Amino acid sequence: MYYLCQTTNSNVNNDLPSVIKTSLPTVLLLFMLSGRNQSDEGAPTAGRMQQKRNIQIIEWEDLDKRKFYSFGVFMTMTIRATVYPATLIRTRLQVQRGKSLYSGTFDAFFKILRAEGVRGLYRGFMVNTFTLISGQAYITTYELVRKYVSQYSEDNTVKSLVAGGSASLVAQSITVPIDVVSQQLMMQGQGEHLTRFRLNSNTETEKPKKVFGQTRNIMAQIFAADGFRGFYRGYVASLLTYIPNSAVWWPFYHFYAEQLSKLAPSDCPHLILQAMAGPLAAATASTVTNPMDVVRARVQVEGRTSVIETFRQLIKEEGFWGMTKGLSARIISSTPTAIVMVVGYETLKKLSLRPELVDSRHW
Repeated sequence: MYYLCQTTNSNVNNDLPSVIKTSLPTVLLLFMLSGRNQSDEGAPTAGRMQQKRNIQIIEWEDLDKRKFYSFGVFMTMTIRATVYPATLIRTRLQVQRGKSLYSGTFDAFFKILRAEGVRGLYRGFMVNTFTLISGQAYITTYELVRKYVSQYSEDNTVKSLVAGGSASLVAQSITVPIDVVSQQLMMQGQGEHLTRFRLNSNTETEKPKKVFGQTRNIMAQIFAADGFRGFYRGYVASLLTYIPNSAVWWPFYHFYAEQLSKLAPSDCPHLILQAMAGPLAAATASTVTNPMDVVRARVQVEGRTSVIETFRQLIKEEGFWGMTKGLSARIISSTPTAIVMVVGYETLKKLSLRPELVDSRHW
């Protein structure tokens, strides 16, 4: 059962940055109006790079795949280690009733640090590292689908939207079981009413004798209670969250980068513009999809079976602003994530270019 509390709009509204609230409709309108202008992607060239766009896009066929995957694993691991604490905080904020444990992102950070130490910010991280597999599946799917869609449309918005959504579908099919276990580990020590499964005392208080001892303990409990289906609890909610998020992020990323390139000096390094575009796209996508992210977190952690019922219950008990829970943590985590991901990914693609194309792109 939920903890019933009436949250005032002024308190919860602090969790939603004013710049996002005021500018999002304008940004969406500008994006829609300028979409056609961005689709003017040039005639065939070496590697079919986008020559008429201010910022050229390195496509799948331009890459040395061996380099791409070797560097990609390291990049993905680095990003996940960097932003994991913010992901943990976001999950705890979304699952708590009202503000029963934490009043906000920074309050949660300092309370966890005091009570559990640095290790507390990385609860469940080891099992989460298996999402490296889904990370590689994501970028492969994204690039291949872009290549496939380009046979039917040269509109970069269409290619980015379809490829982003498809990549998320594949990645979430791998990620959800890992997330289910990881989130249960994240919520340990937060009260029995917030999670269905508790670690046995010998794995929680003593040093595990086996690697992933706590993970195995939680997995065994999930399987005993729900069977194999328990590892895919919240799968539909995850798809409804991350497919739109990914489908929105990529078109807006290219849109913001292109608009910034029109304002910047011609000799400005493209990597700087892309690093600025990443967080803008992430903030836009996070704001649009946060309601489903709140529902997803509660379905997975509390063991609910109905996405619609969870949504109705949240609206009934916490009102519309309950849909913004964890948004500031999500944007805070997505900002460095987007910068690191964009710089890492664009650098990765540059380093992975086929030798004959290395000098063909302004960096």
